[in-house]
Amino acid sequence: MTDRQIPEQYLDGYDRILAEVSATGRRLTRDEIASRRTLGEQAAEAGHGLRALVSAHLTAARRAWPTATGSAEEALAAVQQVVDAFAEGFERAQLLAVRQEEAARREFIDDLLYGRSNLGRLSERAERFGLRLSHAHAVAVAQGTTAYGEGDPVPRRVEQAVIARFGDRSVLLTTKDGRLLCIAPGHQADVLTHFAKQAHAATDGGRVAIGRPQPGPGGVVQSYEEALNALEMAERLDLDEPVLRAADLLVYPVLTRDRQAMADLVQGTLGPLVTARGGAEPLLDTLTAYFDSGCVATEAARRISLSVRALTYRLDRIHKLTGANPADPTHRYTLQTAVIGARLLDWPATDL
Repeated sequence: MTDRQIPEQYLDGYDRILAEVSATGRRLTRDEIASRRTLGEQAAEAGHGLRALVSAHLTAARRAWPTATGSAEEALAAVQQVVDAFAEGFERAQLLAVRQEEAARREFIDDLLYGRSNLGRLSERAERFGLRLSHAHAVAVAQGTTAYGEGDPVPRRVEQAVIARFGDRSVLLTTKDGRLLCIAPGHQADVLTHFAKQAHAATDGGRVAIGRPQPGPGGVVQSYEEALNALEMAERLDLDEPVLRAADLLVYPVLTRDRQAMADLVQGTLGPLVTARGGAEPLLDTLTAYFDSGCVATEAARRISLSVRALTYRLDRIHKLTGANPADPTHRYTLQTAVIGARLLDWPATDL
């Protein structure tokens, strides 16, 4: 927008101020400065650009200059005061608008992820932020070693990397409870994959979980909860993968759906391990390493820094205490399922 397009209302009284100041040498009064700030706020709210507004003030000063009979120095000082006050008001209005936008965005995200707003109204608000909730969406959640807030350097860096690669693409990046979030249309898996890569690097090796695409206005919160559950399971199970997909971990929610049945399996199968010297934890770690290594004793021993002989002794001890042989395919599935259940239920640290 050029200076000719700036409405005269934002220059109201400017010529008079210049004429009086240049003639008398006085400074602007408090009311005059306040009026310039108010005009600056109004111009910002109307969507005018500050550069064009400053140019309009300078053009008006140049036009008024031949009629000024006083000191040029005083006139220039007045121009400086006017522009400074006007810009202050403009910036104050912009800052307020940004804060209001951030508050609206935060309220929307909270309502979206908690599912506590009317779904029809939520869909209307979502379009303002580039989401069409009638379509399927998926959510990726990144968790680092520290908590991150909106506007922190790490979230900004990740957001810039995603936008530089894909543009906006109806993608919403934000933070929630110290974690980084990316909400994307369900068919754009490449966006979430790139987000996961960037977030993993930016959070110094943090872990990222990606929920499954879910349809409808409630799909975002379902996918978000799946990603959170995947992060929790990864922590309980000591999974090493930096990027977890809820679709690949569906067996774990199935195993824990009947918590009491799983608790009975853990107690009935692994309960005798608590009588071992040193408790159940070392033997449970041994079983975990053994199963994670594909039941290869040498690899399992390396993972937990034992000799193969010491690992074999522990496996024999487990066999004697539980009656189940980890090397026997008949017993292996029951033992492995019980070990997974123990991790998910935080046994033996937590009583079942």
